[in-house]
Amino acid sequence: MRGEAREKEVADDYVIRVCDDPAQIDAAAWNALVDSQPSATPFVRHEYLHALHASGSATEATGWLPQFLALSQADRLLAACPLYLKTHSYGEYVFDWAWADAYQRHGLDYYPKLLDAIPFTPVPGPRLLAREPRHRLVLLRAIQQLAAEAQLSSAHLLFLDEEDRAAAERAGWMPRSTVQFHWLNRAPAPYADFADFLAGLHRDKRKKIQQERRRVADAGISFEAFEGDAIGGADWDFFYRCYTLTYRAHHSTPYLGRDFFARMAATMARHWLMFVARRGGERVAASLIALDPDRGVAFGRYWGAVEHVPCLHFDACYYQPLAWCIAHGYRRFEGGAQGEHKMARGLLPVQTHSAHWLAQPQFARAVADFLAREGAGVAAYMDELNERNPFKAFTA
Repeated sequence: MRGEAREKEVADDYVIRVCDDPAQIDAAAWNALVDSQPSATPFVRHEYLHALHASGSATEATGWLPQFLALSQADRLLAACPLYLKTHSYGEYVFDWAWADAYQRHGLDYYPKLLDAIPFTPVPGPRLLAREPRHRLVLLRAIQQLAAEAQLSSAHLLFLDEEDRAAAERAGWMPRSTVQFHWLNRAPAPYADFADFLAGLHRDKRKKIQQERRRVADAGISFEAFEGDAIGGADWDFFYRCYTLTYRAHHSTPYLGRDFFARMAATMARHWLMFVARRGGERVAASLIALDPDRGVAFGRYWGAVEHVPCLHFDACYYQPLAWCIAHGYRRFEGGAQGEHKMARGLLPVQTHSAHWLAQPQFARAVADFLAREGAGVAAYMDELNERNPFKAFTA
């Protein structure tokens, strides 16, 4: 499954290309597909995916061999997807370790598998970039055919939008859901400022946030926000030092190299916002937020600190970004994977979705049974979380 882009003809004069380097697909044509998707995010853009590959972050050497699909007709790109041949399940945030273990216990290989996802990026959005709904189904059939021809165990689509989810279910893929926590600006009357946002919370939640911010301020911490081209090379260097320290504290290795962030600064500067925490003129922490200025959505991504300051994580990763989003009229802030503690800080639970296809019928039935039970548990969990809504009833 390696080498130069491979082509095969499918029905209706479509041609499918399988590319082991994102650069084999025209960037402008790819991004035109992205821009046509209502749920598009910056993470699906060609620049982002190419940077992951070119920086060595998502390559065969790290267990992410690109197998991007490009569906064309008369040299016009009609659909595409960021597909990878995976030799492990790290960096995905939808966990299938138990499935891999079950295969191993029965003497079968679970890896490699096919994965349609954005590496290291648990942000919901389009995964089957298509101009028309029928092209999504062509991509799904192509993924299954690719997996079958290579005798792979399975194929997976992670953090799907609603259009992709519906297409996958029509194609017979097994649905799965997880829970994330997102902040939504008030509608129809957006928050005037952070104090207005706090006023909408129940007293105990409001008091807790005020106490946490006071502890950070009392420690002598102040924040600066740098957006786009205003983020200088020294800022990126300091952020990357903080980013690596976070991984070191958890005895793990960063997924992303410094070159990846250099490429982001060069090709996607407008999509980044950095908060730098200082004390006495010295930088002590940084958080990095991704932005979609066109859609008014922000995404919490990475953070780190050179020393421990109580509650600094909450301020740098939630309160400063939320205040910025309110001031700039953003409508949503996505807090990343998992983290029930985010509810107390004004982020509400939302379900995210994936879809799965397993080649072996017995394992497919077993996984389907598991997913049915898991899905009922997720639904009950959502009901429980919604009963703990941190906001007071709003009256205009």
